[in-house]
Amino acid sequence: MERKSGILLPVSSLPSRYGIGCFSREAYEFVDYLVRAGQTYWQILPLGQTGYGDSPYQSFSTFAGNPYFIDPEKLIQLEYISREEADAADCSGDPARVSYADLYDRRYLLLAKAYRNSPFALQLKDRWKSPDYDREREDFNRFIQENIDWLQDYALYWAVKQEMGGIPFIKWERGIRLREPEAVAKWTGRLSEHIRFIQFQQYMFFSQWTELKKYANEKGIRIIGDLPIYVAFDSADAWSHPELFEFDEDGYPTVVAGCPPDAFSETGQLWGNPIYRWDYHKETGYSWWMDRLGHAFRLYDMVRIDHFRGFDEYYTITSGSQTAIGGQWKPGPGIDLFRVMKERLGDRDIIAEDLGYLTPSVHRLLEDSGYPGMKVLQFAFSGDPANLYLPHNHVENSVVYTGTHDNQTTVGWYKSAAKYERAFIHRYLGIFGREATPEDFIRTALMSVASLAVIPMQDYLELGDEARLNTPSILGGNWQWRLVPGQLTEQLADRIRSLTELYQRL
Repeated sequence: MERKSGILLPVSSLPSRYGIGCFSREAYEFVDYLVRAGQTYWQILPLGQTGYGDSPYQSFSTFAGNPYFIDPEKLIQLEYISREEADAADCSGDPARVSYADLYDRRYLLLAKAYRNSPFALQLKDRWKSPDYDREREDFNRFIQENIDWLQDYALYWAVKQEMGGIPFIKWERGIRLREPEAVAKWTGRLSEHIRFIQFQQYMFFSQWTELKKYANEKGIRIIGDLPIYVAFDSADAWSHPELFEFDEDGYPTVVAGCPPDAFSETGQLWGNPIYRWDYHKETGYSWWMDRLGHAFRLYDMVRIDHFRGFDEYYTITSGSQTAIGGQWKPGPGIDLFRVMKERLGDRDIIAEDLGYLTPSVHRLLEDSGYPGMKVLQFAFSGDPANLYLPHNHVENSVVYTGTHDNQTTVGWYKSAAKYERAFIHRYLGIFGREATPEDFIRTALMSVASLAVIPMQDYLELGDEARLNTPSILGGNWQWRLVPGQLTEQLADRIRSLTELYQRL
């Protein structure tokens, strides 16, 4: 990688209208802002449909996009909905927070209106029957065919799930839960209009995202996307491909994912995601993984793979356990998966999320892969000069962050740091007679030897923990922070550009 920098900001955090950031005018303006600020990368979070807890890391599909990111303004321009209908579905109570409950209640109803008044509905209104719209219908049908491998299963899964009142698929009636052909045929016919509506949502999502990404790339901005290692148990992936996971004959998981007890949690973390049958994946040449990675590289220019250490060893917990105590470490696919990926997909830009306790074998996997790992400054100041996150221990082939989406903001972290930790920060950064500021840490990250530096937008704005994005292991209140109009000033862009130029990342 060349010596560059970027900003971390989820799409949901953009100051778009109607309650959540989306592929709107404000997204294009943020790309322009990145250009003015001298940046090369825009790092975002997973674009998948948010599931329980509103987390983009617990999505109902690893392939489908989040319908909330569809820009209602563009639907107005296409005359699928009116401005009055869009305004009536607005969820912008607090412009600085996303209200996912309101979105769930209103946004899908708005999208349903757009679908019914579009040239793609099964029951066409007279105005859309004209041959003038045949090209749009051809594009729509082409999209369906090009994505049939995942879209057909996802659309049926989501249609049935909504018909069942949103309950997890494991509680569905046996026939459709186990995908018995007769049940699949019955539900497909019964929900044909709803399935078409879901396909419409995905068509609009990918059309709008492709347009935005093209704009960013033409402006010299590359997109860093995020790929969770695991899929959610209640997902189209787990329902449609049970052979990929450690499930019993009735479709129930025998083991689930998590991490063991450590200094942060006496009982460990019980994530609940299904565990892969890595022997089966190897037998198939990692076919599903190649499809998944190929899809990710069409969405993004660079992919950050979450929980990279899980490819070396992964922690399994017996299904039904109340805590993560008593789990087992088991060997993952290792470098073999990435060797196959290189053969099938070519050289790709990947960031390995290698945070946490790392064994020698994880270090070997990272070295063998050649991917850059992550250096997070909030983990650096333990007082140990050998701490790998301290800038003097950084390596060029790495990505440095002040903090990530799972951390406090730098302001919040510094305020809550232990006394010894603050003392070490002041000594290390050469700060005397004053408190450290976010810019001290931003400068430290930018001057690092690491090829890429990525700074969360909250740190440039010097915001406290009111702007924290996620607190791991806490359900509720996460993923809500948003920019408000006017926060991204020209003066701030000029200051970011000046720092970027100073440390030769322009």
